[in-house]
Amino acid sequence: MTLYEELKARGLIAQVTNEEEISEMINNGKATFYIGFDPTADSLHVGHFMALCLMKRLQMAGNKPIALIGGGTGMVGDPSGRTDMRSMMTVETIQHNCDCFKKQMERFIDFSDGKALMLNNADWLMKLNYIELLREVGACFSVNNMLRAECYKQRMEKGLSFLEFNYMIMQSYDFYYMFQHYGCNMQFGGNDQWSNMLGGTELIRRKLGKDAHAMTITLLLNSEGKKMGKTAAGAVWLDPNKTSPYDFFQYWRNVDDADVLKCIRMLTFLPLEQIEEMDKWEGAQLNKAKEILAYELTSLVHGKEEADKAMEAAKNIFAGGGSSENMPTTTLTDADFTDGQIGVLTLLVKCGLASSNGEARKLVQGGGVSIDGDKVADFKTMLDKDFFTQERMVKKGKKTFHKVVLG
Repeated sequence: MTLYEELKARGLIAQVTNEEEISEMINNGKATFYIGFDPTADSLHVGHFMALCLMKRLQMAGNKPIALIGGGTGMVGDPSGRTDMRSMMTVETIQHNCDCFKKQMERFIDFSDGKALMLNNADWLMKLNYIELLREVGACFSVNNMLRAECYKQRMEKGLSFLEFNYMIMQSYDFYYMFQHYGCNMQFGGNDQWSNMLGGTELIRRKLGKDAHAMTITLLLNSEGKKMGKTAAGAVWLDPNKTSPYDFFQYWRNVDDADVLKCIRMLTFLPLEQIEEMDKWEGAQLNKAKEILAYELTSLVHGKEEADKAMEAAKNIFAGGGSSENMPTTTLTDADFTDGQIGVLTLLVKCGLASSNGEARKLVQGGGVSIDGDKVADFKTMLDKDFFTQERMVKKGKKTFHKVVLG
């Protein structure tokens, strides 16, 4: 099975502009391809996972990845999939986020000896002259065609700013610039990026001639990735300081039965033959599949040692309901108490089990919180400092455990 055939078998490829030529290029390691990452936070999350895994697969086959950080387009904001305008970020915030991204990407991509590049489109977009851009690039775009693009149509009723309207032109220019300066001949992205990517391919052909070999391919990156990236409590981050290795493991351990095999196909590097055997699994065997998924992905992001710890902690908890040294732990200090007490809502937020007091209140009112096996019935419950002189176990829902100790 060729690499291209494997990508199709794993359910990754949605659309391509020239399947025969794209297949030949990536199968023979001839692709220099890019995937863009918006620096809207200081950590990647599991919604980026598919893109990172894809880059790793292609690089292993001899292709050259370019991780393009949108430091320039991040100043504008992508209207795709949004119903409101994104808030503006400072240059300093964008640069900090870009630096954080590279550290996390290095777990997936080998940047040594020119095997991969990390570029920031601010390096060329911020230098553009407006009149020159209008003449050289804007003239290649039809406003009528742009308005028919799905990414703009869904925003027209709510209101689309002229700032955001420029996003397609800027993203197209990225591909054009990297094609000329870095030999980038292929771009990957999710279904919601299809119109923007076609714009880049068309711009290259109009500016450089029909023989310019620029290829476009879309995967299920954003549509599936964004769905994976969110939980009731917010995003699941790749940064261990935001989402602990244990919580990361538990996130994948708790995916829906209907999604587990799809996630294993798309995100792990297990052989397809092994995954096809799992297709026959039912009932309790699906829990084993979830465990495999969680372990494989935690190993990819946090390393084998942390994956082993998370696996051990999960088994200890579900076997005996007790504590574990590898379980996520919050240490309370004097500053966390007011008059020697802490409210249960404050405790849940402090432990990262809820993103706000409002969310914590809903959890308690829904009967989803217990401490040492006793359900918390009143969201106004106050807990004395002395209560924490011994280790306490906070449980959210059926499967999320958190240890609380006093510092």
